Amino acid sequence: VTQFDWTQYYVDVTVPNNAQSFHVRLHPLGRFKGTVWFDLLEVEKINPTDLMNQQMIPSAFNLFQNYPNPFNPSTRISYSLPQASYVKIKIYDLLGVEVKTLLESEQSAGLYNIQWNGENNFGSKVSSGTYIYRLEAGNFVQSKKMVLLK
Repeated sequence: VTQFDWTQYYVDVTVPNNAQSFHVRLHPLGRFKGTVWFDLLEVEKINPTDLMNQQMIPSAFNLFQNYPNPFNPSTRISYSLPQASYVKIKIYDLLGVEVKTLLESEQSAGLYNIQWNGENNFGSKVSSGTYIYRLEAGNFVQSKKMVLLK
C-alpha cells in the first residue's frame, strides 16, 4: 500500500446486542473501488476450506453468486443452510427448461460448495449462454444467473 484513500462509505447494519461476530463480505470482482476502513475492527485471514472444517452453523439460508462468472469449463456454487433440510439444486436455461440436477438430498446445517461442469442431465456439454441456478431448501427458494462462455 502506497497511500490511503479515506473516502467514507456508509452501510447501515443492525447488529443484535448479543452478536459475537460480524461478517463483512466485499466481492473482489464487484465494481467497488477504494479503501474500506472500520474503527475497532479485527480482521483475521482464513482459508475458505478452514471455514468448512470448523463446523460453523450459518444464521440464515443463502445462495451465493457462482464463481467464476462468467465461467468455462466449470463453476462453483456455494450456499448455506442454518438447519438440516432437503436440498435441491437445479440448473435451468432461460426458457425455464431444466438442464441439470446437481443435488437432491438431505443435508445438515453448514456451508456447502458444489461444482457444475457445463453438462446437462445426459452428460452432453451445453452451449454458451445464460443459465439460472436454483436452490430449494425447506421453505427457502432462491435463484441466480450465471454465464457460460466458450
